[in-house]
Amino acid sequence: MTELTHPLATVPRDELVARAEADPHRPRFHFVSPAGWLNDPNGVSQWNGTYHLFYQYNPEGAFHHRILWGHATSPDLVNWTDQPVALEPSGGPDADGCWSGVLVDDGGTPTLVYSGRHDGSELPCVAVGTPDLLTWTKAPENPVIPAPPAGVDITAYRDHCVWREGSRWRQLVGSGIRGRGGTAFLYDSADLRHWDYIGPLFIGDAASGDTAATDWQGTMWECVDLFRAGHGTLGDRTLGDQGAADVLVFSAWHDGDTRHPLYWTGRYAGDSYTPRDLRRLDYGGRYFYAPQSFADESGRRVMFGWLQEGRTEAAMVEAGWSGVMSLPRVATLGAEADLAFAPVPEVESLRRDHVRVGPRTLSGREVLAGVCGNQLDLELDLELEPGSVFRLGVLSSGVPGPGFAEETVIEIGHGAGTGGFSQSYLRLDRSRTSLDLSVDADEKSGPVDLPGGRLHLRVLVDRSALEIFANGKPLTARAYPTLGGEAVSLSAAGTVRLLGLDAWRMEGVFSGPRPLFP
Repeated sequence: MTELTHPLATVPRDELVARAEADPHRPRFHFVSPAGWLNDPNGVSQWNGTYHLFYQYNPEGAFHHRILWGHATSPDLVNWTDQPVALEPSGGPDADGCWSGVLVDDGGTPTLVYSGRHDGSELPCVAVGTPDLLTWTKAPENPVIPAPPAGVDITAYRDHCVWREGSRWRQLVGSGIRGRGGTAFLYDSADLRHWDYIGPLFIGDAASGDTAATDWQGTMWECVDLFRAGHGTLGDRTLGDQGAADVLVFSAWHDGDTRHPLYWTGRYAGDSYTPRDLRRLDYGGRYFYAPQSFADESGRRVMFGWLQEGRTEAAMVEAGWSGVMSLPRVATLGAEADLAFAPVPEVESLRRDHVRVGPRTLSGREVLAGVCGNQLDLELDLELEPGSVFRLGVLSSGVPGPGFAEETVIEIGHGAGTGGFSQSYLRLDRSRTSLDLSVDADEKSGPVDLPGGRLHLRVLVDRSALEIFANGKPLTARAYPTLGGEAVSLSAAGTVRLLGLDAWRMEGVFSGPRPLFP
């Protein structure tokens, strides 16, 4: 295995793992790499009953450098076993890194399509695997697409979405056209090795809207993902207006800055995509980035995303690790042809020590007795009268009440101009999350429908990782409290009825230190 060569790679491997394991902010029931750096989920799939999670991995340290493909397997999407590194840079088109890609089934042969990085650019490459998906051989034809489309001034060119359509293969490569916007270039192939360029599937508009807005489309689309939500399959031209949508997911990027994931709903037919609505995929922005999804053997659309860090590079390097994989979430098509999300039910197998609270009408502020911790799964059902606001505080420490020294607050407001919003909303207030002023504490928020004032709220707290689902709308973020707070509090303004709160402590999924190279 290549020795550590990066200027920041001064920590021996055993110490790197020890630092990561000792960090109190390191999640325990989310997937994290053994140590070092983790970013995009890759090749997420279920193969012969086993779930596979590949991911961008740098075992040299907690920084982005010579990227490999880490690999883990699971029988249930919850408990993971580290497997040998799947891809490692070698001489040729991936000499500087094996970047993001997908896994497809080529007539029973597991095949990876990924971006090989060399000399400052990325090009599509292919590797084929053994039946157990543990050993991979790179195709001699790499790169299988020798260059981006000729005559097009691109901003970047990488990341892949590949699917079978009849007897042919289709591929999207994320990119951007300078002066216009992000795009996904469409290709066609009979064998995954020889690709014919068709054209841009659809071109976004980088000039539309405020570049600081949470729905700005960016100048390049990373990690494009096209799938059918609802009935039918991708490429089925009998798609009706009801009960199905072709969803085009992308992560908006601009000049090296990872912004946020967005998705279009619309119709894919022939060689083009007709968009209908642009929506935010996760209200946490870059904290749920580079998502990738797959259909498992039961037909569920399962999605993973990368939870980026909200602390400085120096803090990450010192901690010995960076990056968290989201819990797998199921995407379903909502009544408004938008996506709704929930953690896969298998996550519930980690629940311990159940506590039930309610029903009752909330008034003022209270710290919950018997509900505390920094590894929690909380489910709440509430009714809010118009103009009311509900707040749930987690990771709280200090004197109960307004005097909490640190607290992360999830807030739901029900219309009538509450909280400065014109409609019902979900908001994450991180202004008092941490006494460490170097960590990101920006507010995150987005609209949420509350039909009849009813709310189902699911909050998963895993040390520094937060995943929030409000009536199917997700908000993912990070928090780094310094005092080790574990209190949970409820408060309300206006009339809020707590129909029920169920709380569980969540068990960890790794028993101890793991080797960087299994």
